[in-house]
Parts: sequence; C-alpha cells; structure tokens
Amino acid sequence: MTLRGRLTAAFLVVVLGPVLLGALFVASTLAAVDRSRSTERLAVAASTVRTSVDALCQQLRATADAVALTADPAVAAAQLVGRGLAAAVLITDVAGQVTYISPGAPSTPWQDCAGSAEGTNGGSNRGSAGPFRALAAQVDLHDRAGTRLGTVTAAQLVDPAFVARLAAVTGVAVTLLDSGASAARVTHTTESRDVRDAVLAAAVGVRGEQVTETNEGRYVRRLGPSDAQPLPLVLSVPSERPPGLHATLLGVVVLAGLLAVLTAWRLARVTTRPLAELAGAVDRVAQGDLTARVPVRSRDELGRLAAAFNRMTRETGSYVAALTSNRDQLRGHLAVLGDTLASTHDLQRILRVILRSAIGATGARAGAVLLVETGGVLVAQCTEGLDGRWPAEEADGSQTLRVPVGVGVVGEVAATGEPQRGRTESTEAPTGEPRCRTYVAVPFAAPAGGATATLGGPSGSVDEAGAAAALGVLALYDRLGADEFDDDDLATLRTFAGHAAVAVDNVRVHEEAQRLSLTDPLTGLWNYRYLRESIRREVERASRFGRMLSVLALDLDRFKDVNDTYGHAAGDTVLAEFARRVRGEIREVDLAFRQGGEEFVLLLPETDARGAAIVAERLGAAVRDTPIAVEAYAGPVLVTVSVGIAVFPDHGSTGREVLEAADDALYAAKAAGRDTYRVAEVRSDLPTREIPVLACAVSPPDGLPRAGQPVQASREPGGPAR
Repeated sequence: MTLRGRLTAAFLVVVLGPVLLGALFVASTLAAVDRSRSTERLAVAASTVRTSVDALCQQLRATADAVALTADPAVAAAQLVGRGLAAAVLITDVAGQVTYISPGAPSTPWQDCAGSAEGTNGGSNRGSAGPFRALAAQVDLHDRAGTRLGTVTAAQLVDPAFVARLAAVTGVAVTLLDSGASAARVTHTTESRDVRDAVLAAAVGVRGEQVTETNEGRYVRRLGPSDAQPLPLVLSVPSERPPGLHATLLGVVVLAGLLAVLTAWRLARVTTRPLAELAGAVDRVAQGDLTARVPVRSRDELGRLAAAFNRMTRETGSYVAALTSNRDQLRGHLAVLGDTLASTHDLQRILRVILRSAIGATGARAGAVLLVETGGVLVAQCTEGLDGRWPAEEADGSQTLRVPVGVGVVGEVAATGEPQRGRTESTEAPTGEPRCRTYVAVPFAAPAGGATATLGGPSGSVDEAGAAAALGVLALYDRLGADEFDDDDLATLRTFAGHAAVAVDNVRVHEEAQRLSLTDPLTGLWNYRYLRESIRREVERASRFGRMLSVLALDLDRFKDVNDTYGHAAGDTVLAEFARRVRGEIREVDLAFRQGGEEFVLLLPETDARGAAIVAERLGAAVRDTPIAVEAYAGPVLVTVSVGIAVFPDHGSTGREVLEAADDALYAAKAAGRDTYRVAEVRSDLPTREIPVLACAVSPPDGLPRAGQPVQASREPGGPAR
C-alpha cells in the first residue's frame, strides 16, 4: 500500500473508530440508564402499593373489631360506615345467615385481605365468576361469655377511583386484573387505550415480580396477589429514552464517514506529493550526489523541510571537506576533554559528549555507546544518527539497541576484548544491530586498580588471568564519503573508549558511595539523613498538587526485652526481618526508613488516614501473626509493633510538624496498650478537613475500641516507655 493509501486509511480509522464507539456507547448507556431508572421507579411504586393496601386492611380489621366489641353491632356498623371507615359492614350468625348488611353494599365477590374471595352472605365464593368488587377484613363476633355468635366483615370498594388513588400515590400507571377468569383480563386501569393490551400481554409473560419492556416503550412489573398484597396488580411506567435515538445516531455516523473520506483523500493527496519529491532527493543524496535539490512549494512544515534539506545538502559538501581537515585538530583536544569528562557524574551526558566527539573526530554518520548489563547483554546508553537503520522495531515501538555478549560485531568485541573494523557485504544488519556499510567498534574496561572491581558488580569483575572484563563497547558506523574506517580512526576511537571507561567507573563508584551514605547497613532501609530530605520533598509535592501524604511512626514494643533476653545478635535479626516484612506490605512508591534503634518511619504518598490505617493493620498482623525465627534459639521470638499516624496537611503544614504529630500518635498507641495504632489529632490552627478515621486498634485488647470508634489520642506524662 502506498503512503497516500496508508494515510487515508489511518485517518479513517482514527476518525470513524471513536465515532462508532461513541455512538454505541451513547445508545447502550441511555438504554441502561433508562431501564435502571424505570426499574427503580417500579420498585418504589410496588413498595408504596404494599404499604397502602396493608394500611387499608389494617383499617378494615380495626373497623370490624370495633363493630364486634359493641353491644349493638348493627348501630355501630352504620356509624362506622357513615364516618367513611368502611364502604360496607356485613354481620352473619354462626350458621352463615346474614343478620345485617350496610345499605348500598357492593355486590360479591369480596376479596378478603387474607387472600380469599367472600360473598355478601358470608359464604365462600372462591369459584364465583367475575372480578371482585371490594377488599374485606373479617373477625369473629362473640358474646360476653366468649361464645362465638357469628362474624363481622368490613369492606372497602375496589373500583376505578380506588385504582386511580393508587396510581396517584405511586406516580405510575396501575392496572387491576380479574383473578377469577381463566385468562388475565383488565378490571380497572389508568393506562391509555393504545397501550392497554400491550401492557396486559407483557404482564402475562412476567414471572414473579420481574420487570419487562413492551414494544411501545413501557416498563411493566406484575405485583401480587400475595400474602402481603392480595390484589392482582400491574404497574407500568413509560420509557424516558428520546424518540428516534437510533436513527439520529446512525445519521451522525454516516455523515461523519462521508466527511472523513473526503477529508482523508484531500489531505493524503496534498501531503504525499512533497514527500515523494523529498524521498527521491534523499535517495540521490544517499548515493553520494550532494547536488540533489527539492522544490519548495509552500511555507508549511513540508516546505520548511524541503528548504532545510536543500540547505543541508549544500552545507554537507562543505562539512565533508571540513571534517577531514579538522580531524587532527580534534585529536589534540582529547586530553582536555578527558579531564573534564572524568570529573563529571552525569553518566548520560558524559557518554553523549564522548560519542559526539568521536563521531566528529572520525567523520562517522552514526554511533552508539553500549554498556554490559546483568545477564550478559549489551544495551545502548546513548545513540546518534541511528534513525532508520534498525532492522525492526521492538513490540512496544521502541528502538533500543540490545546485543547479547558474543553475538554480532559489538557482542564479539565485548566478549573477546579485541576491536574490529570493516565493511559489511550487504545492507543486512548483523544480529540485533543497525544497518550499516562500514563499522568500527572498540571495547573499554575499568581502569587497572579501579574501585569498580571491588564493588562486586558483574561489569567490574576481574578474571583469573588478571584482565578486566569489558564495561562496554564504543561503535561507529558509515564514514562520510563511504570510505572504510582506517587505523587512525581506530586509534582515535581507543582514546575515546578509555575516557568512557574512566567516566563509567567514576560514576559507578560515586553512585555506590552515595547509596551507602543514605541507607541503613543492617536493614537496607533508608536512613534518618535521607528521611529529612524525603519528607521535605514529599510535602512540597503534596502541597503543589493538592494531595495528601501519610506519615507512619513505627516502634517495636518492648524491644529492649528482646536484646536483654536473646542478645543483641538476635535483636539485629529481628530488626532485619521486621524491615523485610515492612517492604512486603507497602507499595513501590512508598518509602521506608530506619530512624534509629527499633524506630522506623513510613512515607505513603497520596494516602489519606483511612489508607494509612489499613497499612498499619497489615503491618501489625504481619509482625504479630508470624513470630520471627532466630538462629541458635529453640523457639521463635514474638514481637509486636505500635504505630502512630499523621497526615499532611491535616496534622501539620511542614514535614517536621507532621513527623512530630505521628510521633505523638505513636506515644498514644503505646499508652493504649501497644500492638495498636492511633491517628494524630487534627490541629485547631490548620484548615478543617474530614478525617475518615480518628483512632482504631490493630488488635484491640479487652476494653479498647474497635476499628471506626473515635478515641482521644493523647500523650500523658509518664506514659509507657517506647
């Protein structure tokens, strides 16, 4: 595929991909949100219906009880009906004969609140045809001696007005079904005529109280009959999705596709023409024709690139002649350059200066400095002019030169310690190396007696014969004019390689000395000197970005008893194992320090009090649950840890104040019985913030509060020793 075709395809993918994904996301999101809201509305409506029906049944039972308890039930029934507490009252004797019924009582059947349909004569009417007319509650009628005289039934009409009241209370459409019919029929409903049949059909297919959607855009839920709600009801709400949503989204996608095709074709056509002219000129220059020129057609980036290319080709011819004359002069400055580079500790800058100087001194087009890393692999630390010379990119798109020792040109140079120069037979690159026509590669090793050999690093080791192993390789590719590198170039490159060896050795010695000055030799954690620098830096960063920083002060409980009982060697073992467990419970971005003795400090960037409390709980469990085994002793040593927590900016405005607050919280944890943690109190002179947790116990003894209970974390004079 041509460049124009690739540009067109890439533009279409970049434009149409997000448009399609956006349309699908909008459609699916609106549908999901609409269904979720409708389901929630129906659930609230169902709860409201149950509550309303239950309240009505309770009212009817109370009315029936009031009639049954009076001396003259008929008079009481008339009064209660007149007050509107029931639509009708029915009184029957023990034989089931009606002794009283309210005037204008609804016809049978009546739906008992307990779930059975009752007729006006009090007999069972479960098999009667037609919908029920009222909702009733029945109680027994007794005389003063307790003899059953019959029953009292209070009823309330179930009519369109009743269904309308339910709909008004719930805010959804309500449909009452005929439970006595063989097929579901609508008795009363607040639905419109055009959606009534669809809602009934959807309700018949619903199992239990699931929510289903009709083709007319309504969500339906069937409710009852059940023990708590004897009415067979159907609840429905309309969909809130905009009409014509899918058609609108489809139209947007089609329109965006048409515009993208036209725009991509135009951009590809305008862009590729100058690039094609530039590519032809580049090919001529690559073949040695420095007179090649590119027409400048515009003042945009491509026009500036063409002008720069023309200027570059004009200047390149003069540079080729100048490089030859300046080569000897550059060699005279190598001694001064070496002294300067040897006193610098920025390794990348040192190697970059060495590489650029070597390229300028030899007239090479490209080069690289590679160092031997763990595993016997040469890795490029800096490169110049290697763009477009790679056989293939890495899977992640990077172009890092990595060559195993003993493989290819530079790999063999590192393995044998012998320099190499020559010409490749074709443009194919050696294994893992850039393409080139000519090359020269020189190894460099640590200076004799250098400190690197004593550090134990693989690159600084010394073999049995006494020759220092190679630290790396300095390699150059393709001299200007396509001539091979000669012996003078090889001698020049050896000088630069010697400077590179001194620089690498000095930097590694400096880094090791700096690391040793900032770490605790026993635990391997950072020391108190680095703590002061780190907490200042982390507080500044948290303040700049508006983040939180948690500081944990840790102290091993009764550690003096460990030293007195098992000896200081065992105490050192406990401290080292505790440091190892601390490193296993924190993130890579967290910092752990040994402040001194058995005291430690943790810095947790972007962590609030709740997150710090979780870390404190894990640390307490990690120490408490697994005793520390000490060599030369029969049993393990059981230790616990107390933790004080402070958070910037809630407990202090500077690193020192936060650290002191954490230390005060640690004393509070000690005073609370040890093996616990406490969060510092918020200072009154700082801006008020919500603290997720004030103080909790890691493993609270009897009488101490559990996690989530606020505790006054104070430091009393004469409190327990740390």
